[in-house]
Amino acid sequence: MRKLSVKTRIAVWLTLLMGLLAALLLAFLLSISKVVAVRTAMSQLAQTVRSNLSHTAMPNGRLDLGSGFDFYQDGVTTLIYSRDKALLAGQLPASFTVEEAFQNGLTRMVSTGAEQYLVLYLWLPMGWENGVWLRGVMEAPENRRLMFKLLLVALIIMPAFMASAALGSYRIAKRAFRPLDSITATAASINEAQDLSRRIGLPPGKDEFSQLAAAFDQLLQRLERSFESEKQFTADASHELRTPVSIITGACEYAERYDETGEERQETISMIHRQADKMSQLISQLMSMTRLEQGTEPVRLERVSLDKLLRSLCGELACDPSRLVLEVPNGLTVEADPSLLARLLRNLVENGFKYGRPDGHVWISAAKEGGEVLLEVRDDGMGIPSGQQDKIWQRFYRADPARGEGGTGLGLSIVRQIAQLHGGYMTLESVPRVGSAFTLHLPAPEDAADQGSPIKFQTGKAPGGPPVSKAVRRRIALKFISKFHVDFMLAQ
Repeated sequence: MRKLSVKTRIAVWLTLLMGLLAALLLAFLLSISKVVAVRTAMSQLAQTVRSNLSHTAMPNGRLDLGSGFDFYQDGVTTLIYSRDKALLAGQLPASFTVEEAFQNGLTRMVSTGAEQYLVLYLWLPMGWENGVWLRGVMEAPENRRLMFKLLLVALIIMPAFMASAALGSYRIAKRAFRPLDSITATAASINEAQDLSRRIGLPPGKDEFSQLAAAFDQLLQRLERSFESEKQFTADASHELRTPVSIITGACEYAERYDETGEERQETISMIHRQADKMSQLISQLMSMTRLEQGTEPVRLERVSLDKLLRSLCGELACDPSRLVLEVPNGLTVEADPSLLARLLRNLVENGFKYGRPDGHVWISAAKEGGEVLLEVRDDGMGIPSGQQDKIWQRFYRADPARGEGGTGLGLSIVRQIAQLHGGYMTLESVPRVGSAFTLHLPAPEDAADQGSPIKFQTGKAPGGPPVSKAVRRRIALKFISKFHVDFMLAQ
């Protein structure tokens, strides 16, 4: 049985089930056949005796049988008895030897040895004191004969029924398993062609196979996305690691080939150390980027106080505290993963310092705007040209690779991924030679209170800041920035 296909096994089981049901039906028919036959015979007996009764009369005390009277009709024997049970007309069957009491209108089953009879008595009154009895006798239907007929019919019909059941069961099973055949064929073609872009493409439905096909397509989509991500990761890592590896290799070959002074050797070691740090940073960011894209980065949402988070972040950053200004309303909270949100803000702040002016500043501000919480990181750097602002979110894209210390080109991509994991998004406003403003838009908690009094955290004195978006300017305009100064800088 196990060697057969699932469709064949289902067809066999359905056929056996249909055969069992047919056998039970036959047994039921046999069980009720006798009852039906007896009731039919009793009806025939009563009809015949009553017909003869209508043709019986006794005028002047003499018995007169009409032309319609029949002593033997349709297996019914009719006899006439006097009031004293004396036989007046008719003849009992030879095997009927039972003596019994006459009861008007009662049909009974009488056994006479091996034979069974149905007997009906009817009293026909003739005047006040006289009358006759009509006695109908009929052989009871033989159950064995009926059973034989039913079995004969079953032997003729059952083979055709079982063949039809087997064929119908197999066709039903084949049709039901057609989606599974499609899934199997698609999986085989994917395995053969190594093409994860193929899909089963079954129409949507509520049955189990449609749900399985949909889940299989989703799995293929995730596998394809994961595979493409791995390919992209390998290509990107190979491309970005090629330069520092080449530099390290070249420095090592030079050191092996030529004698270096102590100062030159120290310079070579420092160069190798910087490139190794760059490689380590790149690999770490690539791994983080891949986990974010694949959805394997754990996200643990909790209520986060922005002022506490930003104060902690400002203390961890390796920058001149006098160049960092924080302004956030007291008590403003968001639903976020603290570590991921801190990573996002750290990337934006470090990006602002890295690509800003040597003595530039970075401003961090927050506000609740309608149903959103806005977190803005602004700098007074050189800004980003409008033609490049949509590209900065791409992996390894650098607006100006020659500017600043240079980076991996992954920081803003990671920022965008973290924002999307929190159900938010990023926007950018930038003016060349003036500065840039990166704004994180997060859904505000339902029970979030309106913003309180702004808390300004600053260890040094900062000059006027860069242009800000209208929404943020309206909610949290820095008091130390005059409108005249902003307009003057925009006009430059």
